[in-house]
Amino acid sequence: MRLEAALESVFTFLFKYPPRFFGRGELVLAPVVPVWLLGLAVLAALALIVLAYRQLRGISRIDRVVLGMARALAIVTVLACLLRPTEVLSSAVPQRNVLAILLDDSRSMRVADVAGTSRTSAMQREFSDSSALVRRLAARYAVRTFRFAAEPSVAPPRTRLEASGGRTDLAAALNGVRSDLGGLPVAGVIVVTDGADNAGGDLGASILGLKARRIPVYTVGVGQERFSRDLSIISVSAPPSVLAGSTVLIDAAIGVRGAGGEKTTLTAEADGKIVASEEISLPRRGDVVRTRLRVPPMPAGSYRLTVRARPIKGELVAENNEYSSVLDVRPGPARVLYVEGEPRPEFAFLRRAVAGDSAVQVVGLMRSAEHKFLRLGVRDSMELINGFPTRREELFQFRGIILGSVESSFFTGDQLRMLQEFVSQRGGTLLALGGRAALAEGGYAGTPAAQVLPVTLNAPRADTGAAPVELSIRPTSAGRTHAALRLRDEDEANLARWDSLPKLTSVNRLGTLRPGATTLLAGRTGTDRDEAEIPVLAFQRYGRGMGVVLGVQDTWLWRMHASIPIEDATHATLWRQTLRWMVEGVPDQVEIAAVPARVAPGEPVELRARVVDSTFAPVSQASVVARVTTPTGGIVDVPLERSPTADGTYTGRYVPTDRGAFAVNASARFGRDSLHSSTGALLADDQGADVEQAELRTGLLRQVANETGGHYYPLSQAARLAEDVNYTESGVTQRDAHDLWDMPIVFLLLVTLLGAEWFYRRRRGLA
Repeated sequence: MRLEAALESVFTFLFKYPPRFFGRGELVLAPVVPVWLLGLAVLAALALIVLAYRQLRGISRIDRVVLGMARALAIVTVLACLLRPTEVLSSAVPQRNVLAILLDDSRSMRVADVAGTSRTSAMQREFSDSSALVRRLAARYAVRTFRFAAEPSVAPPRTRLEASGGRTDLAAALNGVRSDLGGLPVAGVIVVTDGADNAGGDLGASILGLKARRIPVYTVGVGQERFSRDLSIISVSAPPSVLAGSTVLIDAAIGVRGAGGEKTTLTAEADGKIVASEEISLPRRGDVVRTRLRVPPMPAGSYRLTVRARPIKGELVAENNEYSSVLDVRPGPARVLYVEGEPRPEFAFLRRAVAGDSAVQVVGLMRSAEHKFLRLGVRDSMELINGFPTRREELFQFRGIILGSVESSFFTGDQLRMLQEFVSQRGGTLLALGGRAALAEGGYAGTPAAQVLPVTLNAPRADTGAAPVELSIRPTSAGRTHAALRLRDEDEANLARWDSLPKLTSVNRLGTLRPGATTLLAGRTGTDRDEAEIPVLAFQRYGRGMGVVLGVQDTWLWRMHASIPIEDATHATLWRQTLRWMVEGVPDQVEIAAVPARVAPGEPVELRARVVDSTFAPVSQASVVARVTTPTGGIVDVPLERSPTADGTYTGRYVPTDRGAFAVNASARFGRDSLHSSTGALLADDQGADVEQAELRTGLLRQVANETGGHYYPLSQAARLAEDVNYTESGVTQRDAHDLWDMPIVFLLLVTLLGAEWFYRRRRGLA
């Protein structure tokens, strides 16, 4: 930064104006005499020089050329000045334009990293109503000052900024100012901020709107680009909702500055109670350390989940050491339909494994004879009475489907398409198990259902009586950290348990993994580590849902094998976790979310509901009301209006005033149906998301300035704004001409040429 400023100062000294001056104007010539006369003068001068040096005796040809060139360049430089080169720029007409100043009032501006004072204090010293800079700007413009965090608001004179906003939304700030000043001549916009833009707004669209009106944005950066000693929670990946009884895995990334080799403690708190903790050694090399916390199952309800890193000694900013969100623990039950074509142990043992899980219910449909079925776990005597559903609304009531050893001809063509739509449109999960009548061996290759699966289906074996293949099964690198495959808490113990499990068998030929699919479990037929692995458990996202393959036929051996103790719960644990994974995130007919899900008290959020009918087609003529339950137990109803841009979407605005976790529900009425959503979550706190990455983001601010025709300044150089903002093409402008012939570089060039000629003469003994 200092080098750049020094280079710019040198350029300004030599060329009279700063670099950006030359990029804004138009270079024209205003000769003091006719151009043709200057041309004749140049030709005459060159002819005299050639004639004079040709008549000199006693010097070499090289000396004549060097001395003649030096003298010719000097004369041409002088004559070029007579062309009077001029830079013509548009400048704002005094007192005819508005100049907007946006001051960042978000929480990250509390960081005290500007000469021992907070960013807000340093900003107000430079941009207060009585500061020298603002007085100079007010002498030429009608200055309008705004404060912004989530959205801009007018800042009356002598307003004291509080730095209390929970997030910074540059896009909303620029859009708001452009809208407020619409119709007025705006010379430019000055944005003073640390660049902690974290609201996810469409900044590109905001920049395009400003460019369309040719309004330049001048950005002023406040704070340090890189802290010398700091820990920060860069990101936290945690599910927004889980089923009751599920273990919650939290992946956290911690930024490290100047603390390599030290240790800290990372904790997870649910409503202020520590539920997980881990000591972390900070790396000596690298800026980021990643870790995982395992939160034990919690009762149903909404929790404020906070991940916190213990501050290190001498840390400048402690506010970015924690991250908070809301976790909704849902009671269930989530229903899964298991279709089996023949009696086999897998059906009985799978249902038995999850029988005690109140959050997941497996509904069994097993073919016992032609057109006869064994139904288990149905709601009433009529459910599935005719076998597999023939109507989408009947099938789409389930969140997951498991296909056992049942051939594709068991289904009609429309039912196979329904399976595909169950995943792509309804957003459910389809799990295909291995078996002699499953997958390719069951004739699924080329069917709509096969498109959902994460592996291609090869042609079945010619000899259907081929012996099963035994596989040693182990998690892949992706599977080792997957929540469904955690048989033990510790990583080493978990891998050891997988290695100790007996082999399983497969009778199916699975093809290659589809692009974008992930293998979680892989198998080998032998002990050779160089042997190619066979995908056993793999998944892929398909439309709104997920397709999964588990290509073995006898996971029940992990319960009944002779090496498995009677009290061992490996089989039950694996299937409970797998089914929970299948149904997590599967949408309901009515869904509600707060966008963003975390704000400061007093900041607005958008309540966004999606409504679909029983076939999961969007409903655009519903009456939708969101009900917000405040942390104190109060109830606020917010009517939602249909979105004109997305079918089935309804939105409304809500401003939380309390601090804490809010529960959000929605009810929708359409036709004869009245539906309710599962609970959404909203967190309002003083910290907000604004300090998570509190370092100055110079790159972003430069981008905004450069793309709009403005310029970026560090706060220490903000005084230059008083001169630079004058040159604009926006608002009411006038054309000004600035002479370039008297630039210091011209004088220095003449002195250099004449001095070089004299020095050459002295060296050659010609002076």
